[in-house]
Amino acid sequence: MVKQPKPWVKYVIYALLFLYAAVTMVPFLWALSSSFKTLEEIVAGGINFIPKNFTLQNYYDIFVREPLFLRWMSNSAFIAVVATVCNILFNSMAGYALARIDFIGSKVMFLIILGVQMIPGQLTIVPAYLIMKELGWLNSYAALTVPMMANATFTFMMRQFFINFPKELEEASQLDGLTRFGIFFRIALPLAVPALAAQMIFVFMGAWNEFLKPLMFVSDKSMFTLTLGLNTFKGQYISYWNYIMAASMVFTLPALLIYAFFNRFFIKGITFTGGK
Repeated sequence: MVKQPKPWVKYVIYALLFLYAAVTMVPFLWALSSSFKTLEEIVAGGINFIPKNFTLQNYYDIFVREPLFLRWMSNSAFIAVVATVCNILFNSMAGYALARIDFIGSKVMFLIILGVQMIPGQLTIVPAYLIMKELGWLNSYAALTVPMMANATFTFMMRQFFINFPKELEEASQLDGLTRFGIFFRIALPLAVPALAAQMIFVFMGAWNEFLKPLMFVSDKSMFTLTLGLNTFKGQYISYWNYIMAASMVFTLPALLIYAFFNRFFIKGITFTGGK
């Protein structure tokens, strides 16, 4: 017989979760409030969540007076969408091949993928820069998208998913005359929606928030992503925190929408199960 926890334990857990949520939300709420404040009110100090002089001027300035802000947003959106679509396709294909196809060197390839996950991305940024320079891709969308088109971590994730995928479905599909590509695209991939949604959330947010690669690969201001664009509001002698906070709220919105829309698949995806 399973012993039921005492009632007070549940309330303690709820209290801790509420405290953690409050600690997490307070900085975000302050940033949201500051996006409607003037620069003078922000630099004056104090933690007031209700602006004394509520204004929408900050949002007007970043959208209208900063001519490149929409370009930065479109750059970030393009890079994030391309990276997400390519990762979903390539990581899934590689994971399925490692899980289902016994080809020569498959075990070695899997060990290499595991090893790549242990290498911090910061160690590869200089070699990546030299490669982009040799290819002539600096200040181009190729430099910002091609290195993000596949990911060893999510290849491993999809392999784990497809290992648990019911083989009976594939065998039945083979009897119906489907090829290996047909089984993958018509059977395995549609049933992998929970894992794909979890992967999509992580990849999109990673590409959308990427700062180091754009900083290294582009110098043309029109090629900046939104993360680099935010950095331009900080100067040596003055930082326009009102613009930074307003732009940060705009920057946060797409990630929140993506997570909210795909949240119902998220828990299912990280369990790596292939059937209902």
